[in-house]
Amino acid sequence: MSTTQFLIRGSQKVISHYQFLLDTAESEQERETFANRIEEEKRNLERLLADLARPAQAA
Repeated sequence: MSTTQFLIRGSQKVISHYQFLLDTAESEQERETFANRIEEEKRNLERLLADLARPAQAA
């Protein structure tokens, strides 16, 4: 498993955990915080996936 693949897997787990926290949040402030963190982590995941795809395009 490459470093990028490892980071992708970790990012997916983080998104899953934040989703659980969002689903169980008790206040609007918590929901907003977790939703923002999910969006940030999704952007990170998209960058990682783009980095993973880049070498495949060059080959």
